[in-house]
Amino acid sequence: MTRLIIVLMWLLHWLPLPLLGLVGRGLGLVLYLVVGERRKVTLTNLGLCFPTLSPAQKSALARRHFMAFGRSIVELGLWWWASPTRIRRLVRLEGGERLAAYKDRPVILLVPHFVGIDAGWIRMALEQGLVAIYTRQKNRRFETAMNDGRLRFGNCELASRQEGTRKALKAMKGGRFFHYSPDMDYGPRESIFVPFFGVPTATITGLSRLAKLTGATVIPVITRMEGSGYVARVGEPWAAYPGDDEIADARRLNAFIEAEVERSPEQYYWLHKRFKTRPPGEARFY
Repeated sequence: MTRLIIVLMWLLHWLPLPLLGLVGRGLGLVLYLVVGERRKVTLTNLGLCFPTLSPAQKSALARRHFMAFGRSIVELGLWWWASPTRIRRLVRLEGGERLAAYKDRPVILLVPHFVGIDAGWIRMALEQGLVAIYTRQKNRRFETAMNDGRLRFGNCELASRQEGTRKALKAMKGGRFFHYSPDMDYGPRESIFVPFFGVPTATITGLSRLAKLTGATVIPVITRMEGSGYVARVGEPWAAYPGDDEIADARRLNAFIEAEVERSPEQYYWLHKRFKTRPPGEARFY
């Protein structure tokens, strides 16, 4: 079955992006209707982060998110197989000169989980060597296709979460930028509770620790769906980071992501149980 899905993705990637997007949004609506558990997680997250939304507004936003998520899944085939020329046409890189300016220096790219994250990776991989930590998939055949697609331009490297950060840090010394996404619930280990949209949220302190350990500059990158394509925006390097207070550093991280989510809330990854880990004695949300 997995092989058939991968073949279908390969066939679909030849479609024009507007038509491919239509297929993806349709898939997202189907997933919204049939994947009840993730629909519930999404609605719970939206209710916590946007408590002023009415039930109808919350449901509408959840549907838009599933449509964007469905589109990102269907369009994975583009990033795995499309030519560099087509990728450059479909994914506009803004602020790429900031990456060039730090080419021979340690850099951590702060890349929150927006649905365009894979499009941003493959676009930047055309310009700069990258390294990232990924979570191993239960379906190893799909994982192989995914990793082959991400690494196909060379000069990039992946380390599984089980391998820790050592491999990524070694790759940084070799000139690769660390593509880092610290905005998920990784459990209580090495996490502290700081607000995210006003909700105490288990937040890992890895960004500030790694920046301090390596002397790396933190540069945010957000990739969004815009019109019939994508835009990967490279932000300003963070000044005065890390600081002397890891709690303040974690608050800065979450506040930054909040502001970016507000710009396109339907494109943030709401299907994840972001608030799964709770402070001692606090009731679970899921």
